Amino acid sequence: MVIATEPDVPGVRFAHQLDATVVASPEGRCDETRLWDRLSTAARSDGYPGLLRHNTPDRAIDYEASRSALEAADSFAIEPELAPRVEQDTEVLAAIPAYNEAGAIGDVVQEATTIVDEVVVVDDGSIDETVTEAREAGATVIEHERNRGYGGALKTAFSEAKRAGADHLVILDGDGQHDPHDIPELVDQQRSEGTDIVIGSRFEEGSETDLPLYRKFGLRVVNLLTNLSLGVVRSRSRIGDTQSGFRAYNRQAIESLAEDDGIGNHMGASTDILYHAHSRGYDVEEVGTTIDYDVEDASSQHPLSHGMHLVSNILRTVERERPVTVLGIPGFLSAVIGLGFGYLTFSNFLNSGVFPLGMALVSVFFTLAGIFAAFTAIILHSLETHTE
Repeated sequence: MVIATEPDVPGVRFAHQLDATVVASPEGRCDETRLWDRLSTAARSDGYPGLLRHNTPDRAIDYEASRSALEAADSFAIEPELAPRVEQDTEVLAAIPAYNEAGAIGDVVQEATTIVDEVVVVDDGSIDETVTEAREAGATVIEHERNRGYGGALKTAFSEAKRAGADHLVILDGDGQHDPHDIPELVDQQRSEGTDIVIGSRFEEGSETDLPLYRKFGLRVVNLLTNLSLGVVRSRSRIGDTQSGFRAYNRQAIESLAEDDGIGNHMGASTDILYHAHSRGYDVEEVGTTIDYDVEDASSQHPLSHGMHLVSNILRTVERERPVTVLGIPGFLSAVIGLGFGYLTFSNFLNSGVFPLGMALVSVFFTLAGIFAAFTAIILHSLETHTE
């Protein structure tokens, strides 16, 4: 590790503790040209193969292209190749989170490029030819050096769409399950109704998705839990397909989602986005789309583990966002039940002279559990109110 800096900058002592080579201007001030020269000398002496002079920190480096350029260059230090960016003022941008999707990503990109203004593929640390196939098909590719998860790829897509000033961002999968030709229907719905988020649903009229029975049951359960956690009771207000990844976002939703650090990095991000939309009063509509599960190497987790993760994420969120509903009311009811059993215990003892130990234990359990849950709800509610 080699660090170039001005003397006496906070963090230099920490860099020394890491055994980093610290290069500073001999005049005690930051002379950029001389610092780069000294940094090159230090990096060469430490055995590094080359140096990338990155002077635009707001732009990501294309490390693969930069490595190739460095190997072909005659000099030790070169300007890095910068990662491609989506063009400014793109009207309709399609973003495809991808992880090891080399088998299908090319076809998906080619179809999408005929429909939208630009396609960006967020490669989430793939170890196959996903990046090459996506670029050859005409996509702008943003690479994650390591796998961050589906939610991490979504956050990169929102940030890039915000930077590019996209009017509409459509997210679709890279394994061929979503049909790019359905994109206009989502965008038209958004334009005509001014809807913030439009979801391509497997359960709306017009969808011909053939869901296996076990998957349909699991989705129904997750949909029910998600809507209840959002506080949605009326059928006309419910979201029918809470886990569909085929969604269109308008500029308002893009900008707020790009700034939300509460969206997780994994598959639960789809639910986190709905919580985000609900808390801000965004309009969410659904249109029927057909999802093809008969594709090669479909990129999905095992349905059981995926479902358990989603349910766990929903319960954690509900506990955090609605502690009174989830803990307070059940805790109060539990305490009342415990007191009821306590009354029966003492009534039985006074009438018969025999102390019912089992009933007493039940009374103690329900009473203590209820009191604990109620006090936990009060504390969490107070923290939530204080934080807001």
